[in-house]
Amino acid sequence: MINFPKLETSRLFIDSLRESDAAVIAKYANNKKKSDFTRTLPYPYYEKDALTWITIANKGFEEKNQFVFAMRDKNTNQFIGGIGLTVNVEHHRAELGYWLAEPFWNKGLTTEAVTEVLKFGFEVLNLNKIMAVYIDINTASGKVLEKSKMIKEAEMKDHDIKDGVFVNLIQYRLTNKEYQELLS
Repeated sequence: MINFPKLETSRLFIDSLRESDAAVIAKYANNKKKSDFTRTLPYPYYEKDALTWITIANKGFEEKNQFVFAMRDKNTNQFIGGIGLTVNVEHHRAELGYWLAEPFWNKGLTTEAVTEVLKFGFEVLNLNKIMAVYIDINTASGKVLEKSKMIKEAEMKDHDIKDGVFVNLIQYRLTNKEYQELLS
């Protein structure tokens, strides 16, 4: 794969992050509610943080161990969130992560993006397993994974530290075999 993939759903373009996205990424990511419900998104979040994220994403694509996409509103082509796969090449698996800007919550957009990125992971990258993990208080993320037909696999008590406090994580999965069964 030479060029970064471009995915599309009925309402979204899912494509590469651009340096020109940095200001809008910072605007949307600099949200305490958003940070509280994600494992790694810092608060406050600045434009320099966005540029660092874009650089890391580009390097990950070059090394073929990360595919970090921008979610863009199809009508405006505006950045509205991020989604990606961190690939473990040796074990043919990836971890899925995503976030959506608050003005776009509760519209099914994340489920749309997750479904398309799962398809990319299994059909293009030929992964055997894709997993996703979220902080247990983020029940909306759990609903996204369920609607995307992922399967709850584990509950991990006091697994991560977020803002100095241990948090519980919920893990979902989908194997290639399970994905193929959903298609039939």
